[in-house]
Parts: sequence; C-alpha cells; structure tokens
Amino acid sequence: MDQISDCWSQDRHLRVRFYLHPKRPQDPSLFNNDQWVFETRILDSRNDMTLNFDERSTGFVWFFSFLVWLSQARKNCGDNLVLLLDDVGFGLHPKAQRELLRHISEKLEPKSQVLYATHSPFMVDPDNLYRLRTVEKHVGCENGKEEYLSTKVGSQVLSTDLDTLLPLQTALAYEITQALFSGGNTLLVEEPSDLLYLKWFSDRLTERGRIGLDQAWRITPCGDPGRIGVFIGLFGQNGKRVAVLLDSSSAERRNILALKDSNLLKKCNVFCVDGYIESGEAGDIEDLIGRDTYFALVNACYKLSRAHRIGRTRQPSPGGRVAQEAAEHFKALASDTPEFDHYAPAEYLTENSKKLMRKLPNLDKALDRFEKLFAHFNSCLHV
Repeated sequence: MDQISDCWSQDRHLRVRFYLHPKRPQDPSLFNNDQWVFETRILDSRNDMTLNFDERSTGFVWFFSFLVWLSQARKNCGDNLVLLLDDVGFGLHPKAQRELLRHISEKLEPKSQVLYATHSPFMVDPDNLYRLRTVEKHVGCENGKEEYLSTKVGSQVLSTDLDTLLPLQTALAYEITQALFSGGNTLLVEEPSDLLYLKWFSDRLTERGRIGLDQAWRITPCGDPGRIGVFIGLFGQNGKRVAVLLDSSSAERRNILALKDSNLLKKCNVFCVDGYIESGEAGDIEDLIGRDTYFALVNACYKLSRAHRIGRTRQPSPGGRVAQEAAEHFKALASDTPEFDHYAPAEYLTENSKKLMRKLPNLDKALDRFEKLFAHFNSCLHV
C-alpha cells in the first residue's frame, strides 16, 4: 500500500485490508468445492467504511492491479524487463495519469524498458516529445472498398493524420495554457489587439512618470467572453489574482457579472470599459482610446487618402462604437480598399510609436482614461 500512497495522491486516506474467512451463503461460488474466501477490501479511514475491491472506481482497480502485477513480475523475472502496456492508465483521472507518468519515469525507466500506447493527452510527456511515435492504421482501397492492411508505427513524432495528432495537440495546448496562467497574476482580455493597446498606453504613462499597468499583471487574450468562466475554472485556482476587462455587449456583460456572484468568479475582479468612457455606453477598448484619436490612428495605419479618411466630424451611429464605425466606413469605400482589420491599427501603433505620439489628436485625454483604469487594476494586487 505504500506504493499506492506514493502514486495515488487523490486520496491519502485509503488502506488495503485482506480477509480470509469461511465461505458464507451470500458469497459467490467460484469453484464447486470452495470452502474459504480470500477478500480484498479498501478502507477509507475518513469515514471508517470499507468497499469490496471490485466496487472501487475503474481507475483505482486498474492502478492497484498494475502495481500488484508489476511487483509479481519483478519478483519472478527481476528488473530486466521490457514492459509493453496497451492503453495505459485507462479510467484514471487526469491527475492520476500524470502521477502514473511520473511513476513510470522515476521508478520503471531506470531499470526497465517501457513502451505504452495511449489516446490520452495526459499520458504524453511534453518534456520528452522526441520519444513519441505515432501509430496509425494503414488502409488500402480495392474494388472501391477500403480495406485494413496493417498498423504503421511512424518513425517521427508528427503525423499528417489529424486524428492521430489530436492527443499530442491537446497535451501541448494544455501545457502552454498552464504556463500562461502560472507565471503571474492574470489579466484576461478578449482580443490580442486589447493586449497591444494596454501595453502601449501603459508604457507611455510610465515614461511620463504616471501610473501604468503593474508588471505583476500578465495580459492574456481569451477570445469569446463566454470562455472567461472556463478559463478561470481551469486555471484560476492557483493562488494568483485574476482580473477581467470586458469590452463586450450588455448581454455578454450581464452573463459575466452573473458569474461573478458565483463561486467560480468569486475571487475575480471584473472591469467594464464603459465605466471609463465619458458617454457611459457599452463600448470596446477602441472607445477608451477616443473617437478622434482612434480615427486618426486608422487613417494613418491604412494610409487613406484625404478623400477616403474617416472624418472627425462624422456623426456617430446610434449605440455604435468607433471600431464598428470604422468597419462600416471601409465597406463603403472602393472595392480595391483593403478590408478593415481590428488588429492592424493596434500593431501599427506599437510599430510607429514616436511618430504617432506627435500626430494623434487628444492623446492626453486617452492617457487619462487608461491611467484611471490601470490604477484600479493595480489596486487589486494589494487587497
């Protein structure tokens, strides 16, 4: 049981009990003349209750059985073993699969050669990808009918078959996302352009000795605001602070604020862009930059001629946002005009900072709005 406790950290309160007793009427008959029953039961010391071994979870039964089998194999054959394991860790919780991976690496590999097949991304060791080999069905076609020919083990890690690559892609995506959330206090935004704008305005404020975004914040775009709850549920319980900047519609904002009252977002600070815009209407981060400033940025980014520029005096559409108005303006231009891209002005701003600092109108007002936002973000770090 010491080996089980070392590898099964999900529940440290389990103990194994063995019982040998005369056969009772309720015991199943395994042999015609069986008189004694040897029973394995698992004791949960927290509630002083035992369950028959077969009544435990599929994962625990597999794990326990694997360690017993391995112990017997070593007793009979020594450590000089080649272990071939098919669909290893089947039924195990992802955390237990990671622990099994660690057990294989630390306990088995130094003495034995281990080869195993798996469909699970949690049984993929991201630190040793060079060891991976793909296994695919080789199918041929005869008389218009597909026919299984053989199983092909690839000589490289990657494959052109997307289904074969899926566990590897999932494993890498999980590792990357974990790295994003484990490095610091996380500020979730919706779009990559939001990240660029926040960084640019923070740097300009810091250069002037004013309040920029504290470097303890790690800005992470997450796309659809509906995913914010998922992101925090998966990675927001690591002891770090999480804040969210919403530049979304009123319907989406209501959903997020409703989540904030739940345990999922209980420790999360939610900020809405409209709280920092003079009009008070729901808007995007481009509205935080300001109408005149953003239109001038778009004109410079796309090098629009005077006749095609977005005018500062353009009447705002009811409930419209400046980025939405820019997109509508581009639709009305000639067909050879490039399609409007939300990301392009943000990228242009970061690459032409010195020139735009002199040319963008009302930049000081934009800096004031961002400074107020950054001050509120930074205050969350000291609560």
